[in-house]
Amino acid sequence: MKSSKVYIFILMVTALSCSKDSKTGSAPSIQIVSVSATELKEFKDSLTIIISYQDADGDIGQDNPDINDLKIKDRRLAEADYYFVQPLAPPGSGININGQIAVQLKNTFLLGSGANEITRFDIQLKDKAGHWSNTINTPEITITK
Repeated sequence: MKSSKVYIFILMVTALSCSKDSKTGSAPSIQIVSVSATELKEFKDSLTIIISYQDADGDIGQDNPDINDLKIKDRRLAEADYYFVQPLAPPGSGININGQIAVQLKNTFLLGSGANEITRFDIQLKDKAGHWSNTINTPEITITK
């Protein structure tokens, strides 16, 4: 959502291997771990989504905060929003990494004039090589007045 601020916290980064992996160039993989709520009051409640990630070559995240690699699409909207992710492994290390990222969407809101709306958020993560992860979807989220 364009007016929402997203704060990305790296909860945990675990290096599984310090050697180069034979799957260099593979896309990251992500899964939903949890969603803080499935019913939100517009402009009052925040939604926190925790996703887990795995990447064989450890090239998730950017040094340049102007490059946005996390894509979150509210299904009620035509366009997705993109957000910055800091590097999750040392640059050029090529190690297999996994961990969790918490994404906080603040101040969700209704688009129409009804008393409530139901949506889902579709999420993807891109690595430095330009490979997009699988798309994950939140459960239905109800936003009320």
